[in-house]
Amino acid sequence: MAGFGDYSAYNRPFGLDPNRETNDLYDTRYQQIYGYHTPLTEEYQGPPLVMDDPPEEESNTYVTTAISVASLVTENLLSHPFIVLRRQCQVHNSLRNYHIVPYTLLPVVVRLHRRQDFTTLWKGIGSTCIIKGLNLAVEDVISKGTGWPKEIGKCGSVLQFLQHLTLKCISVAIVTPFYSASLVETVQSDIASDKPAIFDVFREGFVRILEWGTPSRGRMLPIWAIVLPTVGLGISKYFAHMLLKSVTVRILRFQQRHKHELHDSYSSNYSKNSQNPLIEDINLKANIFSFITMEILFYPVETIIHRLHIQGTRTIIDNLDTGTSVTPILTGYEGFIDCYNTTIAKEGVGGLYKGFGALILQLAAHLAIIKLTTFIVSEMSNLLKPASPTNSEDSAHSQQKYLFN
Repeated sequence: MAGFGDYSAYNRPFGLDPNRETNDLYDTRYQQIYGYHTPLTEEYQGPPLVMDDPPEEESNTYVTTAISVASLVTENLLSHPFIVLRRQCQVHNSLRNYHIVPYTLLPVVVRLHRRQDFTTLWKGIGSTCIIKGLNLAVEDVISKGTGWPKEIGKCGSVLQFLQHLTLKCISVAIVTPFYSASLVETVQSDIASDKPAIFDVFREGFVRILEWGTPSRGRMLPIWAIVLPTVGLGISKYFAHMLLKSVTVRILRFQQRHKHELHDSYSSNYSKNSQNPLIEDINLKANIFSFITMEILFYPVETIIHRLHIQGTRTIIDNLDTGTSVTPILTGYEGFIDCYNTTIAKEGVGGLYKGFGALILQLAAHLAIIKLTTFIVSEMSNLLKPASPTNSEDSAHSQQKYLFN
């Protein structure tokens, strides 16, 4: 038509697009998030109920990926000094200062660094990473050998779900003796013990397995008496984590649907095969929230389990009452119930939360690193965008719709 140029790229409302295949009756793009269909035969009712920003999709994907990597590195590496502190508090039954709040730990940490070198809070990090890798390897071998699903998302029936839980239980049971050896390396004092070699965790783990029924060292519990409570803690924590994550994802999706139903418009450039950054962002936030909640809820049980693992190992730890001395761990628990009753009777309920201040510092550092990563990657993405008159407004909108900003 004269005066109007090429109008072939005109974006018609979604339901009126003549180029769309007639046999495609539903817009499956929205079904992916909210589980409902949009029939093409219906009259166009306005903008779709999801965030649609294809020009920013690649940028948002970068931010989500950066957050995932930062969270993974923080959880497995950067949080290790806080794990060392909290475990030393947990296994110290005669600790007078419970360190339930973070500020009581700060002067102790300063004195520890003055008396020992900087690596005092990084002890055992090698064996800790080995245990996590060993657990993944055991799960993979069992899954390939039995055909049981390794991931809960692949469970299509109740039987497969039970097989998945059984796989988790077996893998935790197999790794438990090596976890005991790793725990000792994490809490023992550097100035009162020889530094272990990188593969000593395997030697000590096999020794615990060979002494299955009658340990050669005084008050050490047989490994079978530790396996059951350790597996119970591991599977309960895992199941509760997945359940809370699922509920959190549903809540966040429901909130996002109503938040954006009147603000976003459809774009014909959207690819149905591309991943939606909003879904990844929601899943990531739900995962981090579930992780934090589980660490808090299961902290008392973890305290008891760690005391059972460390008993009879002749471990000498740093005295976190002073930060300048060491102390041996001398306990005589007969099992999980006896450890719980003895702790409540002699130390009170607070005895189950010794070192909780270190957990608070760990979680605060975790969230701070995620926030910092989000800010840096978002700003770098905005700087790399082509200049446009509305760039500042788009940047502000992008910052508002991110879950971690």
